[in-house]
Amino acid sequence: MAARRAAAGEARSGGNGAVTSHDIARLAEVSQATVSRVLRGDPKVRPATRERVLKVLAETRYEPNAAARAFRAGRADSIGVVVARLSYQLYPAMLEAIGAQLARLGQRMIVWDSDHGGDAPAIRALRQGVVDGVILTAATGESEFLREVPAGESAVVLLNRVVKDYASDQVESDNLDGGRRVAEYLVACGRKRIALVGGVPRASTIRDREQGFRKALAKRGVELSPHHCFRSETFSHASGVQAAGRLLELASPPDAIFCVNDVLAMGAMDGARARGVRIPEDLWIVGYDDIELASWGAYDLTTVRQPMEQMVAQAIELLLARIGEPGRPVSHRCLANELVIRGSTGRATASATPRREGR
Repeated sequence: MAARRAAAGEARSGGNGAVTSHDIARLAEVSQATVSRVLRGDPKVRPATRERVLKVLAETRYEPNAAARAFRAGRADSIGVVVARLSYQLYPAMLEAIGAQLARLGQRMIVWDSDHGGDAPAIRALRQGVVDGVILTAATGESEFLREVPAGESAVVLLNRVVKDYASDQVESDNLDGGRRVAEYLVACGRKRIALVGGVPRASTIRDREQGFRKALAKRGVELSPHHCFRSETFSHASGVQAAGRLLELASPPDAIFCVNDVLAMGAMDGARARGVRIPEDLWIVGYDDIELASWGAYDLTTVRQPMEQMVAQAIELLLARIGEPGRPVSHRCLANELVIRGSTGRATASATPRREGR
């Protein structure tokens, strides 16, 4: 008894100070499902078990608030979304698409930025029942969320990411094929000295784009010189400027650069122009993601477009299905990308995707 009281005090004062249903289950030595049944007044709970849970609730001064309301209703009708790198235009656009589609389905969206506060608030909300499920948009194998929430424990979908060791529903676009398309396009157009501006390959997106690009070049017999490879830590415009500066200082500078995202590519374009290098007359540059800025006249960037609306729709579909049927088989969906040819690699061909209107 004394040990339990001490543990209850620790639960109240430790960490963020909030007692969760997970804490209650641990202290009462029952499952979270049993705590849920007690909170919603399920008569099937054995009296002795109910008394033990209620005693722990009193000792910890647990206040169920949103969690209790969710338990009583059966569902919170809220979906959590964990995002990162909101300074990159892809993620706000993705978030807007998720919010719009959830609203049409009568679901609320709660957003957490893992760059500011980590994953703990989302984990806590999921365990408390504040949200019915979570969409992770920037997960890697090192993510706190994946360490703390075992696969299959809750409704979780990875969007725009793949973590092979985490057995959850996952939706991505085919980044391997996207990298391949860029390489084959550049080689077919006669580019000889091809460079790659990549990044730290923690995310599956970056790994796969680079791998697809490298494999396609090798298959075509085109050497990717180590001198023509630049690895960025930040995927920022400034890194793109820096990459262009280093590559164009070489004795044999590249005649084409593939950047693994659009902001890097825009930085490379600005860096090249600052040195008097003409695009596309002297240098071709290709990006990836087709963010809105890519189509603006200042950049007119050739890039790979991800089918964002379809990816979001399928992620939400899988998540809601998982909430309704927790034991269903895990699904991995991989959608095709599209190479969008614009002015940064010369005039678009008749078969190229039409350019979106800029602002």
